[in-house]
Amino acid sequence: MIDYLQFVSETPLLLPDNGFISCTSPSNIALVKYWGKRRVQLPENPSISFTLSACKTETILRYEKLKTTATDFQFDLLFEGKTKPDFNPKIQSFFERIEAYLPFLKAYQFTIETSNTFPHSSGIASSASGMSALAYCLMQLEKKINPEITDSFVLQKASFLSRLGSGSACRSIEGPITIWGVSNDVPESDDGYAIKFPYQFHENFADYQDTILLVDKGEKQVSSSVGHGLMYGHPFASERFQQANQNITRLKDVLISGDLDTFIEIVESEALTLHAMMMTSLPYFILMKPNTLSIINKIWEYRKETGSKLCFTLDAGANVHLLYPEKEKNHVKDFITSELVVYCQKGQYICDKIGLGAKLL
Repeated sequence: MIDYLQFVSETPLLLPDNGFISCTSPSNIALVKYWGKRRVQLPENPSISFTLSACKTETILRYEKLKTTATDFQFDLLFEGKTKPDFNPKIQSFFERIEAYLPFLKAYQFTIETSNTFPHSSGIASSASGMSALAYCLMQLEKKINPEITDSFVLQKASFLSRLGSGSACRSIEGPITIWGVSNDVPESDDGYAIKFPYQFHENFADYQDTILLVDKGEKQVSSSVGHGLMYGHPFASERFQQANQNITRLKDVLISGDLDTFIEIVESEALTLHAMMMTSLPYFILMKPNTLSIINKIWEYRKETGSKLCFTLDAGANVHLLYPEKEKNHVKDFITSELVVYCQKGQYICDKIGLGAKLL
């Protein structure tokens, strides 16, 4: 693991006895995709994403100081009001990774109450919103312990800690556009944490819409963690990482200039490339469903007929994210209800837009 010494905390002398912290943190949708990582949770290529608004995790972190420091982490986790033993190993691993940076963890009994506003494990980045929400709560606790740390440091360290739970989670702490991973064309970009897009983005992207068509709300057949691992030895990995770096540079210029045609070209190509990497790994797998492809073809037909700037992107799943300018909102809504909703599981979709990241409740 790379040590980011600025994030290492000294063992505090005084700790609050008990209390709770409540926050929300959103999911995000990558425009240039991250697929493939080095140890520990470091990206093989930079990525850039829209932070979402409605698709989020709400977390309450309750803490009770123990009489003596424990030998292991003490926590209970409730997901949507019920125990979820399947999540415990991930929290345990997360605490093990971040203990060097938050040395007070074993001094507390934690109760983590968490819920999502969207279906879990369905191609919307639930691990991104969930781990970033927990990391943000923990940083608010550190700020209670050490009030001298700045708000900007809290955000940066929260992104750093989030990454150690789920790589893409580091992009959810701030918004509306974030970059994670070193890019020669983006000053201050870093593999260890995400940064806000450091330029003024064009008004074309203000209140940009993301409507998520829920093609399949079930568990994915292959987890993202497994998928990332299959990039080791992938025959096209090095070319893919080079392509992503080039697309970061191109998309940076597009976000500044407002060139929506090039935005569409880059974003859709990135989505299809992500799934091409899945289909050409060993073992190979396909996360798209027939309805995913039907939606994509409908979007292409609609754009050709109307001149719309609607485009799609995909995460590691079957669901389709429709991205479009706010001024097209009513027309796209009509298109969804008349042409696309038939391809959604139980006719369900989520209307979202770009947002501002984690916040206290």
